Amino acid sequence: MRGANANAIYNARIRLMRASSSRFPRAACFLVLLLMHAAIVLASDWRVAEEQLARKIAAATGPGAVALGLQNRSSLGRPDVEEIRRGLLTELATVGVRFVNADQAAATVQVTLSENLQDYVWVAEVHQGNNEAAVVMVVTARAGRAAVEHSAAPLMIHKTLLWTDETRILDVGVVNGSTQHMILLEPESVVLSKFQDGRWQQEQSLPLSHSHPWPRDLRGRLILRKDHLFDVYLPGMFCRSTATALLTMNCYESDDPWPLGGDQSSLGAFFAPTRNFFTGALSPGIEKQTTVKAFYSAAMLPRDRYKLWIFSTVDGQIHFLDGVSDQTVAKPNWGSDLVSVRTGCGLGWQVLATGNSNGTGETIQAFEVADREPVAVSQPAEFDGEITALWGDSDGTGAMAVAQNAETGKYEAYRLSIICGQ
Repeated sequence: MRGANANAIYNARIRLMRASSSRFPRAACFLVLLLMHAAIVLASDWRVAEEQLARKIAAATGPGAVALGLQNRSSLGRPDVEEIRRGLLTELATVGVRFVNADQAAATVQVTLSENLQDYVWVAEVHQGNNEAAVVMVVTARAGRAAVEHSAAPLMIHKTLLWTDETRILDVGVVNGSTQHMILLEPESVVLSKFQDGRWQQEQSLPLSHSHPWPRDLRGRLILRKDHLFDVYLPGMFCRSTATALLTMNCYESDDPWPLGGDQSSLGAFFAPTRNFFTGALSPGIEKQTTVKAFYSAAMLPRDRYKLWIFSTVDGQIHFLDGVSDQTVAKPNWGSDLVSVRTGCGLGWQVLATGNSNGTGETIQAFEVADREPVAVSQPAEFDGEITALWGDSDGTGAMAVAQNAETGKYEAYRLSIICGQ
């Protein structure tokens, strides 16, 4: 996450009555009955959620041998977690799911117990063979929560770790097909891998030959294409892959604008070749607006009759451009990286923005913007270090985030998706 004002070229990253004795027996009995009723309701709530999650898991795995793991990231205590674990195993067994060790399983299921301000959120990630992981979720009300109305159901950011590397990762793309492929953009190469035998295996590495040294805080963009595999945008350089079976890549010096979105937008912006941000010149522009202040990142939110663009500028502000007006607001505890995603949840589109965590790492949180006022709609997703890259998927339905682990120093590439609250 890049900061606002450190020096002319690189900016530092931003890290906020006493009852009568004659009536006591009746009151005591009433209290006991009330507590018994509350316990029964609470147990019933667990059973409903356990049954719902078990059905969803079984629908994804089918009957058969499954390895199950459960992790608690909520405020639930150990007794509740153990009760939920036993109940979930029981419900799964009733729908034909058997439990075995991971080396004997046809599928692995990782259940995470989490929560937001209103509800407990239970998420199950299902892995089967070389297929992309399936994610299912149930939501159950938290006991004793305040009855507060919200304009939208709470959402959850789901992180899927794709790759870990000692070499800096600038961007990553995943190509789904009969066999999944992953493309890593690194400072000196583009690496292609395929998912086979439960892991990513490198197939090809295409070198990036450049005549000028890279800027210190290097950024790069990988865009998947339909008529060929990908395009690569680097400071002062552009590369395009071929469409042949034996993949090659053609690179040349270029100051062409970088695309600010994937298929959902044709807007581009010029990147400063010796710096770590965009100059502010737009191509072709947002209707009549062709410039904005120098910025780090941008996100687009479609409206009925126009597109609202949000820019995180290098002076520490947020700019809303709609083709006519340029509205400036102070950053709502955002960092410098943001991206929009199309989910169908809530208002349909959300903005993912970096922020500070209470520890050594950074966070990414989802926001909705109804009327130029960002409102948080998810809990922050935490990372074990600094966010070094945040880009949208080529189809706009998710995002790719890269974080440098504060302990190991390695770069970790994640795919981020949003799960609807209901």
